[in-house]
Amino acid sequence: MPANLTPEYYRAEREYRAARTLEEKIACLETMLRVIPKHKGTDHMQGDLRRKLARLRQEMERESRRAGKRAAAVKVEKEGAGQVALVGPPNAGKSQLLKALTNASPLVADYPFTTKLPQPGMTVFEDVQIQLVDTPPVTSEFMEPWLPDIVRRADAALIVADLGSDEVLDGLGAVLSRLQGVRVELVREPAGSPCEPGRTYRRAAIVANKFDAPGAQARLEILREFYAERFDIWPVSALTGLNLDNLRAQIFRLLKVIRVYTKEPGKKPDLDVPYTVPEGTTVLDLAIRVHKEFAETLRSARVWGSGKYEGIYVKRDHVLRDRDIVELHE
Repeated sequence: MPANLTPEYYRAEREYRAARTLEEKIACLETMLRVIPKHKGTDHMQGDLRRKLARLRQEMERESRRAGKRAAAVKVEKEGAGQVALVGPPNAGKSQLLKALTNASPLVADYPFTTKLPQPGMTVFEDVQIQLVDTPPVTSEFMEPWLPDIVRRADAALIVADLGSDEVLDGLGAVLSRLQGVRVELVREPAGSPCEPGRTYRRAAIVANKFDAPGAQARLEILREFYAERFDIWPVSALTGLNLDNLRAQIFRLLKVIRVYTKEPGKKPDLDVPYTVPEGTTVLDLAIRVHKEFAETLRSARVWGSGKYEGIYVKRDHVLRDRDIVELHE
Protein backbone atom coordinates (compact mmCIF):
# COMPACT_ATOMS: atom_id res chain seq x y z
CA MET A 1 0.00 0.00 0.00
CA PRO A 2 1.54 3.40 -0.94
CA ALA A 3 2.39 5.71 1.95
CA ASN A 4 0.94 8.88 0.32
CA LEU A 5 3.11 11.13 2.46
CA THR A 6 2.11 14.79 2.68
CA PRO A 7 4.22 17.88 1.87
CA GLU A 8 4.17 18.70 5.59
CA TYR A 9 5.73 15.32 6.37
CA TYR A 10 8.48 15.78 3.77
CA ARG A 11 9.21 19.26 5.13
CA ALA A 12 9.58 17.88 8.66
CA GLU A 13 11.80 15.08 7.31
CA ARG A 14 14.12 17.61 5.62
CA GLU A 15 14.30 19.63 8.83
CA TYR A 16 15.11 16.45 10.76
CA ARG A 17 18.03 15.67 8.47
CA ALA A 18 19.33 19.22 8.88
CA ALA A 19 18.82 19.30 12.67
CA ARG A 20 21.93 19.60 14.81
CA THR A 21 20.61 19.32 18.34
CA LEU A 22 18.59 16.69 20.19
CA GLU A 23 15.81 19.19 20.82
CA GLU A 24 15.47 19.99 17.12
CA LYS A 25 15.52 16.31 16.12
CA ILE A 26 12.89 15.39 18.70
CA ALA A 27 10.62 18.24 17.59
CA CYS A 28 10.91 17.15 13.94
CA LEU A 29 10.20 13.49 14.73
CA GLU A 30 7.15 14.51 16.77
CA THR A 31 5.88 16.50 13.80
CA MET A 32 6.51 13.59 11.41
CA LEU A 33 4.57 11.22 13.67
CA ARG A 34 1.72 13.69 13.98
CA VAL A 35 1.25 14.32 10.25
CA ILE A 36 2.06 10.93 8.77
CA PRO A 37 -1.04 9.25 7.26
CA LYS A 38 -2.31 6.55 9.62
CA HIS A 39 -2.89 3.34 7.61
CA LYS A 40 -1.26 -0.07 7.07
CA GLY A 41 1.09 1.30 4.44
CA THR A 42 2.85 3.47 7.06
CA ASP A 43 2.84 1.06 10.02
CA HIS A 44 6.53 0.20 9.57
CA MET A 45 7.49 3.88 9.15
CA GLN A 46 5.52 4.85 12.27
CA GLY A 47 7.29 2.15 14.28
CA ASP A 48 10.69 3.31 13.04
CA LEU A 49 9.88 6.92 13.94
CA ARG A 50 8.77 5.90 17.44
CA ARG A 51 11.97 3.92 18.02
CA LYS A 52 14.13 6.85 16.92
CA LEU A 53 12.10 9.20 19.11
CA ALA A 54 12.45 6.90 22.13
CA ARG A 55 16.24 6.71 21.72
CA LEU A 56 16.57 10.48 21.42
CA ARG A 57 14.35 11.06 24.46
CA GLN A 58 16.49 8.67 26.50
CA GLU A 59 19.59 10.54 25.41
CA MET A 60 17.88 13.85 26.25
CA GLU A 61 17.00 12.52 29.71
CA ARG A 62 20.63 11.59 30.35
CA GLU A 63 21.73 15.06 29.29
CA SER A 64 19.04 16.58 31.51
CA ARG A 65 20.38 14.73 34.55
CA ARG A 66 23.86 15.98 33.80
CA ALA A 67 22.54 19.49 33.24
CA GLY A 68 20.67 19.35 36.54
CA LYS A 69 23.98 19.55 38.34
CA ARG A 70 24.59 22.89 36.63
CA ALA A 71 21.05 24.23 37.10
CA ALA A 72 21.84 26.26 40.21
CA ALA A 73 24.35 28.33 38.22
CA VAL A 74 21.74 29.43 35.67
CA LYS A 75 20.07 32.57 36.97
CA VAL A 76 19.43 36.17 35.98
CA GLU A 77 20.02 39.01 38.43
CA LYS A 78 16.97 41.23 38.79
CA GLU A 79 16.93 44.75 37.40
CA GLY A 80 14.30 47.47 37.10
CA ALA A 81 10.85 47.57 38.66
CA GLY A 82 10.39 43.81 38.39
CA GLN A 83 11.41 40.65 36.59
CA VAL A 84 8.96 38.81 34.32
CA ALA A 85 9.74 35.36 32.87
CA LEU A 86 8.54 34.45 29.37
CA VAL A 87 7.53 30.79 29.07
CA GLY A 88 5.88 28.94 26.23
CA PRO A 89 5.93 26.08 23.71
CA PRO A 90 8.27 25.91 20.69
CA ASN A 91 7.82 28.54 17.96
CA ALA A 92 5.32 30.63 19.96
CA GLY A 93 7.45 33.71 19.25
CA LYS A 94 8.90 34.37 22.70
CA SER A 95 12.25 35.53 21.37
CA GLN A 96 10.58 37.72 18.75
CA LEU A 97 8.42 39.21 21.50
CA LEU A 98 11.50 39.93 23.63
CA LYS A 99 13.19 41.59 20.66
CA ALA A 100 10.11 43.71 19.90
CA LEU A 101 9.66 44.87 23.49
CA THR A 102 13.26 45.38 24.64
CA ASN A 103 16.78 46.30 23.64
CA ALA A 104 17.85 42.64 23.62
CA SER A 105 18.97 40.87 20.44
CA PRO A 106 17.99 37.21 20.83
CA LEU A 107 18.36 34.74 17.99
CA VAL A 108 15.00 34.61 16.21
CA ALA A 109 14.30 31.75 13.79
CA ASP A 110 11.35 29.74 12.50
CA TYR A 111 12.57 26.45 13.96
CA PRO A 112 12.06 25.20 17.52
CA PHE A 113 14.50 25.43 20.44
CA THR A 114 16.35 28.48 19.15
CA THR A 115 16.74 29.77 22.72
CA LYS A 116 19.24 27.75 24.77
CA LEU A 117 19.80 29.93 27.85
CA PRO A 118 17.79 32.65 29.63
CA GLN A 119 17.96 35.91 27.69
CA PRO A 120 17.15 39.13 29.60
CA GLY A 121 16.09 42.47 28.18
CA MET A 122 14.61 45.72 29.53
CA THR A 123 11.27 47.07 28.34
CA VAL A 124 10.04 50.56 29.18
CA PHE A 125 6.57 51.58 30.34
CA GLU A 126 6.39 55.37 30.69
CA ASP A 127 9.09 56.13 33.31
CA VAL A 128 9.62 52.56 34.51
CA GLN A 129 11.97 49.83 33.26
CA ILE A 130 10.87 46.21 33.56
CA GLN A 131 13.09 43.19 32.99
CA LEU A 132 11.81 40.44 30.70
CA VAL A 133 13.58 37.06 30.61
CA ASP A 134 13.14 34.78 27.61
CA THR A 135 13.50 31.05 28.33
CA PRO A 136 13.85 27.89 26.21
CA PRO A 137 10.59 26.31 25.00
CA VAL A 138 8.72 23.73 27.05
CA THR A 139 7.09 20.63 25.59
CA SER A 140 5.29 17.66 27.09
CA GLU A 141 8.54 15.72 26.67
CA PHE A 142 11.21 18.18 27.76
CA MET A 143 11.93 21.20 29.91
CA GLU A 144 15.34 22.59 30.83
CA PRO A 145 16.00 21.53 34.45
CA TRP A 146 16.89 25.08 35.51
CA LEU A 147 13.85 26.76 33.92
CA PRO A 148 11.45 26.30 36.90
CA ASP A 149 13.94 28.11 39.14
CA ILE A 150 13.93 31.08 36.75
CA VAL A 151 10.12 31.24 37.13
CA ARG A 152 10.33 30.89 40.92
CA ARG A 153 12.79 33.77 41.17
CA ALA A 154 10.76 36.04 38.86
CA ASP A 155 8.10 38.44 40.12
CA ALA A 156 5.60 37.29 37.48
CA ALA A 157 5.36 35.23 34.30
CA LEU A 158 3.96 35.63 30.80
CA ILE A 159 2.76 32.45 29.11
CA VAL A 160 3.22 32.98 25.37
CA ALA A 161 0.59 31.15 23.29
CA ASP A 162 0.83 30.60 19.53
CA LEU A 163 -2.27 31.87 17.69
CA GLY A 164 -0.65 30.75 14.45
CA SER A 165 -0.98 27.08 15.40
CA ASP A 166 -4.04 24.82 15.55
CA GLU A 167 -2.31 23.16 18.50
CA VAL A 168 -2.35 26.31 20.63
CA LEU A 169 -4.23 24.55 23.46
CA ASP A 170 -1.89 21.54 23.47
CA GLY A 171 1.18 23.76 23.60
CA LEU A 172 -0.19 25.85 26.44
CA GLY A 173 -1.35 22.79 28.36
CA ALA A 174 2.10 21.20 28.09
CA VAL A 175 3.77 24.27 29.60
CA LEU A 176 1.37 24.46 32.55
CA SER A 177 1.52 20.71 33.15
CA ARG A 178 5.33 20.52 33.13
CA LEU A 179 5.61 23.39 35.60
CA GLN A 180 2.92 21.90 37.84
CA GLY A 181 4.94 18.69 37.84
CA VAL A 182 7.82 20.53 39.53
CA ARG A 183 5.49 22.33 41.98
CA VAL A 184 5.31 25.66 40.15
CA GLU A 185 1.76 26.96 39.72
CA LEU A 186 1.01 29.83 37.33
CA VAL A 187 -2.15 31.63 38.46
CA ARG A 188 -4.08 34.84 37.90
CA GLU A 189 -3.77 35.91 41.54
CA PRO A 190 -1.67 33.98 44.09
CA ALA A 191 -3.61 35.38 47.04
CA GLY A 192 -6.78 33.78 45.72
CA SER A 193 -5.23 30.33 45.27
CA PRO A 194 -5.35 27.52 47.85
CA CYS A 195 -1.71 27.39 48.88
CA GLU A 196 0.00 24.02 49.24
CA PRO A 197 3.24 23.89 51.27
CA GLY A 198 6.32 23.48 49.10
CA ARG A 199 4.56 24.76 45.98
CA THR A 200 5.41 28.09 44.34
CA TYR A 201 2.51 30.24 43.12
CA ARG A 202 3.47 32.87 40.56
CA ARG A 203 1.17 35.53 39.11
CA ALA A 204 0.84 35.10 35.35
CA ALA A 205 -1.10 36.10 32.24
CA ILE A 206 -1.34 34.72 28.71
CA VAL A 207 0.16 36.67 25.80
CA ALA A 208 -1.61 35.37 22.69
CA ASN A 209 1.06 36.05 20.08
CA LYS A 210 0.79 35.98 16.25
CA PHE A 211 -2.60 37.71 16.25
CA ASP A 212 -1.76 38.64 12.64
CA ALA A 213 -1.74 34.98 11.53
CA PRO A 214 -4.54 33.50 9.38
CA GLY A 215 -7.24 32.03 11.63
CA ALA A 216 -5.86 33.76 14.73
CA GLN A 217 -9.21 35.27 15.76
CA ALA A 218 -10.90 31.86 15.83
CA ARG A 219 -8.04 30.36 17.84
CA LEU A 220 -8.20 33.31 20.25
CA GLU A 221 -11.86 32.58 20.91
CA ILE A 222 -11.02 28.94 21.62
CA LEU A 223 -8.22 30.03 23.93
CA ARG A 224 -10.59 32.33 25.80
CA GLU A 225 -13.17 29.58 26.10
CA PHE A 226 -10.70 27.32 27.89
CA TYR A 227 -8.54 29.78 29.85
CA ALA A 228 -10.34 33.12 30.34
CA GLU A 229 -11.41 32.16 33.87
CA ARG A 230 -7.85 31.24 34.86
CA PHE A 231 -5.82 34.02 33.22
CA ASP A 232 -6.03 37.41 31.59
CA ILE A 233 -5.42 36.95 27.85
CA TRP A 234 -3.75 39.70 25.80
CA PRO A 235 -3.63 39.24 21.97
CA VAL A 236 -0.59 40.78 20.28
CA SER A 237 1.66 40.46 17.26
CA ALA A 238 5.37 40.67 17.93
CA LEU A 239 5.92 40.72 14.16
CA THR A 240 3.73 43.74 13.34
CA GLY A 241 3.81 45.47 16.73
CA LEU A 242 0.04 45.17 17.20
CA ASN A 243 -1.03 45.90 20.83
CA LEU A 244 2.55 45.97 22.14
CA ASP A 245 2.13 49.39 23.81
CA ASN A 246 -0.91 48.09 25.65
CA LEU A 247 1.06 44.97 26.58
CA ARG A 248 3.72 47.08 28.29
CA ALA A 249 1.03 48.71 30.42
CA GLN A 250 -0.47 45.33 31.27
CA ILE A 251 2.93 43.95 32.28
CA PHE A 252 3.38 46.89 34.65
CA ARG A 253 -0.02 46.19 36.22
CA LEU A 254 0.80 42.48 36.46
CA LEU A 255 3.71 43.31 38.78
CA LYS A 256 1.38 44.95 41.35
CA VAL A 257 3.76 47.85 41.98
CA ILE A 258 3.29 51.61 42.13
CA ARG A 259 5.52 54.60 41.36
CA VAL A 260 6.32 57.07 44.11
CA TYR A 261 8.34 60.28 43.69
CA THR A 262 10.14 62.12 46.47
CA LYS A 263 10.93 65.77 47.10
CA GLU A 264 12.86 67.79 49.65
CA PRO A 265 11.09 70.64 51.51
CA GLY A 266 11.15 73.82 49.43
CA LYS A 267 12.41 72.04 46.31
CA LYS A 268 10.82 70.56 43.20
CA PRO A 269 10.14 66.82 43.15
CA ASP A 270 12.45 64.43 41.37
CA LEU A 271 10.21 63.07 38.61
CA ASP A 272 12.93 61.39 36.56
CA VAL A 273 13.40 58.12 38.46
CA PRO A 274 10.54 56.99 40.71
CA TYR A 275 10.74 54.51 43.52
CA THR A 276 8.83 51.39 42.46
CA VAL A 277 7.27 49.77 45.52
CA PRO A 278 4.59 47.11 46.11
CA GLU A 279 0.95 48.09 46.21
CA GLY A 280 -0.02 48.80 49.82
CA THR A 281 3.27 50.54 50.66
CA THR A 282 2.98 53.09 53.48
CA VAL A 283 4.86 56.31 54.14
CA LEU A 284 6.98 54.48 56.72
CA ASP A 285 7.77 51.70 54.24
CA LEU A 286 8.96 54.32 51.77
CA ALA A 287 11.10 56.02 54.42
CA ILE A 288 12.79 52.70 55.16
CA ARG A 289 13.40 52.26 51.45
CA VAL A 290 14.95 55.76 51.20
CA HIS A 291 17.15 55.33 54.26
CA LYS A 292 16.73 53.07 57.29
CA GLU A 293 18.13 55.65 59.73
CA PHE A 294 15.87 58.33 58.30
CA ALA A 295 12.87 56.11 58.98
CA GLU A 296 13.67 56.07 62.68
CA THR A 297 13.37 59.89 62.93
CA LEU A 298 10.40 60.25 60.61
CA ARG A 299 7.69 62.48 62.16
CA SER A 300 5.31 63.10 59.27
CA ALA A 301 5.04 63.50 55.52
CA ARG A 302 3.25 65.58 52.92
CA VAL A 303 1.67 63.87 49.94
CA TRP A 304 0.58 65.24 46.58
CA GLY A 305 -1.50 63.34 44.08
CA SER A 306 -3.54 60.75 45.97
CA GLY A 307 -6.24 62.76 47.70
CA LYS A 308 -8.58 65.68 47.44
CA TYR A 309 -6.09 68.07 49.04
CA GLU A 310 -2.65 68.63 47.55
CA GLY A 311 0.31 68.65 49.92
CA ILE A 312 -1.74 67.25 52.81
CA TYR A 313 0.09 66.09 55.94
CA VAL A 314 -0.33 62.36 56.54
CA LYS A 315 0.70 59.84 59.21
CA ARG A 316 3.39 57.20 58.94
CA ASP A 317 0.83 54.47 58.15
CA HIS A 318 -0.73 56.35 55.22
CA VAL A 319 -1.02 54.03 52.21
CA LEU A 320 0.50 55.48 49.05
CA ARG A 321 -0.92 55.36 45.52
CA ASP A 322 0.63 55.27 42.07
CA ARG A 323 2.33 58.55 41.10
CA ASP A 324 2.19 60.05 44.60
CA ILE A 325 4.78 62.71 45.42
CA VAL A 326 6.05 62.41 48.98
CA GLU A 327 7.93 64.90 51.14
CA LEU A 328 9.36 63.24 54.25
CA HIS A 329 9.82 65.24 57.48
CA GLU A 330 12.09 64.36 60.41
